[in-house]
Amino acid sequence: MTETSGRVAACLPIRSDTDLAWVRQHVRQAAAEVGFGLVDQTKLITAASELARNTLVHGGGGQVESVFLDRGRARGLRLTFTDEGPGIPDVERALTDGYTSGGGLGLGLGGARRLVHEFSIDTIPGRGTSVTVVCWVGVPPRPREEAR
Repeated sequence: MTETSGRVAACLPIRSDTDLAWVRQHVRQAAAEVGFGLVDQTKLITAASELARNTLVHGGGGQVESVFLDRGRARGLRLTFTDEGPGIPDVERALTDGYTSGGGLGLGLGGARRLVHEFSIDTIPGRGTSVTVVCWVGVPPRPREEAR
């Protein structure tokens, strides 16, 4: 596998609904700069919007860092959402469609995972959560995982 190098595009706070709008706008601009087409931009913005809202609502606020990626001829964008909130006690359950810890539809984490190429969660109950997603230009979407 070729080494991946990256350049930080931005680090934005997530502390209010206004910040959520700024995150969406930044992701739109960064995705266009990397070379994503409109459909892939929309997928990444949708995933980012869900994760930013989770950071605000469930994590009590935090930040997102975006990094431009270069792996040989492949270009991509990595977004890392971090908070110091209560963490996620059961990650597998939280990724299950239909599960919600609030009043939402329960499509947030699982839906975000399906919209990106790489997805990881690092969480410690009582100490916070970090969710990282990566999308690559021109790579087909990840297949939907079969229900267990």
